[in-house]
Parts: sequence; C-alpha cells; structure tokens
Amino acid sequence: MLSRLAPRVREAPTQIAAFVGSGLVREKFGIKRAGHIRRTAWHVLRGNSGFRSYFVGSVTSDFGTWLQNSAQVLLAYQLAHSVLTVGMVMFAQFTSPLVLGPWAGVAADKFGGRRTLLATQLISAAAAATLAGLDFAGLLNAWVLVAGAIISGLAFTFALPARNVTVQRLVPPDQLSAAYAMDSVSYNLGRALAPVLLMAMDLLGISFAWAFAANAVSFVAFAWILWLVNMRAEAEPQRRSRVRDGFRIACNDNRILVLLLMVAAVTVADDPILVLGPALAKQLHASPTWSGWFIAALGAGTVCGSFRRSKYQPSIRLAATALAALALCMLIFVFGPALWISVAAALGAGVSCLVANSVTRAVLAEYAGPQQAAAVMAVWAIAWAGSKPFASLVDGVLGSCIGPQWTGLILAAPALIPITMIVLLPKLVVWLGRTPAAAWPGS
Repeated sequence: MLSRLAPRVREAPTQIAAFVGSGLVREKFGIKRAGHIRRTAWHVLRGNSGFRSYFVGSVTSDFGTWLQNSAQVLLAYQLAHSVLTVGMVMFAQFTSPLVLGPWAGVAADKFGGRRTLLATQLISAAAAATLAGLDFAGLLNAWVLVAGAIISGLAFTFALPARNVTVQRLVPPDQLSAAYAMDSVSYNLGRALAPVLLMAMDLLGISFAWAFAANAVSFVAFAWILWLVNMRAEAEPQRRSRVRDGFRIACNDNRILVLLLMVAAVTVADDPILVLGPALAKQLHASPTWSGWFIAALGAGTVCGSFRRSKYQPSIRLAATALAALALCMLIFVFGPALWISVAAALGAGVSCLVANSVTRAVLAEYAGPQQAAAVMAVWAIAWAGSKPFASLVDGVLGSCIGPQWTGLILAAPALIPITMIVLLPKLVVWLGRTPAAAWPGS
C-alpha cells in the first residue's frame, strides 16, 4: 500500500503547481496576461511631461501630508493615552468625503480638475500653518487636533475627484492604470518615509510643530507646480453635473457598484495599521512610537509593488484577488507574535493595496468614460475616504473593548467576501446583479 502511494505523494507538488498555473485557475482569479508587454508603472513618466510634473508635486505634497498625519496620531495618543482619541482624530479628518463627496465631483466638473486641486492645496497650506503656529505657542490639544483634521478633511474631499480627473487628462487611456498606480505610489511614498522621519524627530526632541510647518510648505510647492501645469496645458472642458449623478450611474451599472464596494473594503481592511498600531506595538512590549514602522512598511510595500512588471489585465477578478491577499496580510499583522512579523505583513499589505486600488480605479474610469469620470470618481472618493471615519471609529471602539487582534480580524473579513463569491458562487453573483456575466471583466 505505502509503496503504491509513494509515487503519487512525490508527484503531488508537481500536479498542484500545474493546476494552479492552469488557464482555468488564472482566469478564475483574474490573472490573465495582457499581451506580451511587461513594464513597470514607472514607464508612464516617460513622454508625459505634464504628468511627470504632477507626480513630482504630488510626491512633495503627500510626503508633507503623511508627516502631519503621523504627527497627529502620535500627538493624539500622547495627549490622551487612548486608542479612541486616535480614532476620533481620524474620524474627523475623513468624515467630509462622506458628506460632501458628491459636491466635490460637481466642483471638479464646473471648475476643472487642476484648478479645483490648486485651490485645495492653498487651503490645506493655511490649515497646516495654523496648526504649526498653535503647536509652537503651546496651545495644541486633542480638540484642536480634531478641528484641524476637519478643515484638512474638507480640502481633501474636494481634492480627491479633482486628482482623479487630473490624472485621467494628463495621460493617454492605455496608460491610465499605470498612472493611477503611480498616484498611489506618490501617496504611499510619503506614508513610507514620513513616519521614519517623525520618529527621528521624536528621538532628537524636535517639536512636531515642524511637521505641520513642513506640510504647509509642501502644499505651497504642489500648488506652484499645478499653476505651471495649468499655464502649459489646454483649457479643461467645463461641464454641468448634478450631485446625484454619480449615485445614479452606480445604481444603474452593477459593475461600478461592485467596484465601489471593493474600494471601501480596501480602506476598511488596512485601517488597523494606522489606528491600532500604537496599541499593538505596546502589546508586543515595544514603544507606541513603533507604530511608525508599521505605517512606513505599509507605504514601502506600495512603493515596492510599483516596480513589479505588470503583465495582467485589470479586472474585477484581479481586484478581488488582491483584496483577499490584503485580508490575509492584515490577519498576520494583528496576530503576529513578533514585531518583525507584523512589519513584514504590513509590507505585504502595501503591495496588495497598490494592486487593488490601481485596478479598481482604472476599471472604474473605463466604465465611466470621460463624460462621467468626475461624477463616478466623486462616489469613489466617498467609498475610499468616506469609509475611513467609520473604520477608524470602529477600530477605536473595538480596539478599546476587545483588543487589537480581534478588531483586526473583524475589519479584514469584508475583504474576503468578493473572492469568495466569485470563486464559490459565480451564479449567485450574476443573479444578484442586472449585468450579464459576459460583461464582467475576466469572466
């Protein structure tokens, strides 16, 4: 008996590898090859001078933003010694997209993406400069942080759809997925580097007020670059849209609705790294300042993922696969028995976030088309940033009650739903929607 089973046991790994590499499995998980060209997302910077200038400005601005965000998290925790206070600050910063997101899309249509984005940078610079002044004067407390987060969130709300529309108009359609990936790289490059700099400032006894001041300067720099891009670019078309347009489009196209739900799942799943980081570090017998390494690892993972040579066709299935990978990384992050395991898991989560975000944005833009881009991306802003306050509040409340591990499990669970339905219940997915299965990417 054993002698007959031995050859089968030896052949099992080869058979499993062949099955996983088969076309059926690749199609099921959306990892279908998109031709023979394999390029990194960085190729979009070549030959697109307008986008290259935009990218330099966004990297500068996003670095300052994450420097301030990291300072807010650590200050809130130091002032109140409470995860709930950290959650309240993050809730205040990301509530605006949920309430004002549709109006942000209307503004991007009416005034143009670049002009709207320019205005938001100047407002954000003024808010950051005010926080810096109050911190230098010793007047900064948790409630002032919340007020500053609300103002910054208002500007952030109107910047999001304007940013999406600006990127879409700076590159040709076949490079849109790469451009959105680089926009995510810009955001996460700051998330990777800023917390490390902030921890160095803390060790050297440098006031966090300088982080707010640096953020104000970064916003001014991005505004100046946007002004130069505006001077060289053609005038943007101005359209009249209504607040409810994005919701109407999403309700009439189930593919867009599913993608928006997946965008929200990305935000919910990766939120524990930011909010639960200080408490998790403390539970692993390290200083709460160690949470900066978790945030840095998440951002570094996104940047590292941008150097991966893209060879797969963007699709809902691919986004669902990336979401599932994100959920698994987050479970390892919160249940890891050592700091280095949690840092490595945060790094993997960053790679998964890059793929999920860039794929969902590219497919959304494809389905919406140029005429409906601002309206759909306004709803995207609600799904991406509007879900953040609820995730942060749930993180803060549950983290205080049941601990960071089980809280992380609860927030990671929704990210596993799309791939579960696609793999196990494909007929149910089609039956629930009004879009034929043939219209689904990757199906």
